[in-house]
Amino acid sequence: MKVIRNFFVPLPQNHKKKIMATYTITLNERTTSGKALIRYLQALGVLVKKVNPTKKSSYERSQDDIREGRVEKFESADEMFKSLGI
Repeated sequence: MKVIRNFFVPLPQNHKKKIMATYTITLNERTTSGKALIRYLQALGVLVKKVNPTKKSSYERSQDDIREGRVEKFESADEMFKSLGI
């Protein structure tokens, strides 16, 4: 199983120009290098917020299907069954 998390990382607070930037880093927390990177960012004090990816609802996925043209329209149920070979 692959676990991926998103983190928002600003520049360190002692940055000369005091300009705040946001970076999104996607990493696998279960790997050695992923764990090491998280510990490093926490040690720097720049890890601000851990964000879990949001899943789309069935309605949002259906709207995506319509926009992408992955739907078919039929005049009747008989026509649909004929198209499916039933």
